[in-house]
Amino acid sequence: MTSSDDQKPVDSPDVDEVEDASTGAGAPEQPATEQSEANVPVSPSAAADPARARGQRAGMFGVSGAGDTSGFGGLITTTVFPAPSQRPYGGWFDEVADALEDTVGLGPVVVHRGEITFHVAREDLPRTARSLRDDDRLRFELCSGVSGVHYPDDTGAELHAVYHLCSMTYNRRIRVETTAPDADPHVPSIVDVYPTNDWHERETYDMFGLVFDGHPALTRILMPDDWPGHPQRKDYPLGGIPVEYKGGTVPPPDQRRSYH
Repeated sequence: MTSSDDQKPVDSPDVDEVEDASTGAGAPEQPATEQSEANVPVSPSAAADPARARGQRAGMFGVSGAGDTSGFGGLITTTVFPAPSQRPYGGWFDEVADALEDTVGLGPVVVHRGEITFHVAREDLPRTARSLRDDDRLRFELCSGVSGVHYPDDTGAELHAVYHLCSMTYNRRIRVETTAPDADPHVPSIVDVYPTNDWHERETYDMFGLVFDGHPALTRILMPDDWPGHPQRKDYPLGGIPVEYKGGTVPPPDQRRSYH
């Protein structure tokens, strides 16, 4: 039998050692709120800049007056576009920008939250897509889809199409963005360059009303063929949905509940 003096407790790790292990070289860096641009709210000066601000939205559903029954009636959100970036963009961003400028030219380039977006005119979109895919300096072989965005207050460019591209050769990701006015919602299709965009362009057409000229079969993909309007536009009415069950209906979100 051993005495109590012979029984040595297992050494517990020092506090500093625990902290070092949790913040080792392989651990993701998570800056505090005041250090991370992604967590900092829009500054008043940026929101007041007419070149960057694109309107305000009040409440949860964009309803004015007493119709907002969400409990978020006092919430006001300012839509602010990031300012165009100036060279050098940093790292491989400049290599991609140089290659694009040599072949198609560039509009504004925005580096924001560690990601880069190239803005191009809609008429230059097919040529840009082909260069991104075929140029040996670029080699963006995959377009993972196109996203639609609707900014009602972005006069002359209310509808945006945003393309997400990946270079498997160089392990790089970029965005390409183009716009179309609400009065002429046409953007060239790039399905012939990136076939993966087939159903994504159909979905963006269905939800936002962007017409992709040259698409092989531009029909609705989520809503019925006779559905009126495009449900993800900001100006689409909330509306109630008729339910064919004993005369029941689902009221619009701004009429479902009242707070007094």
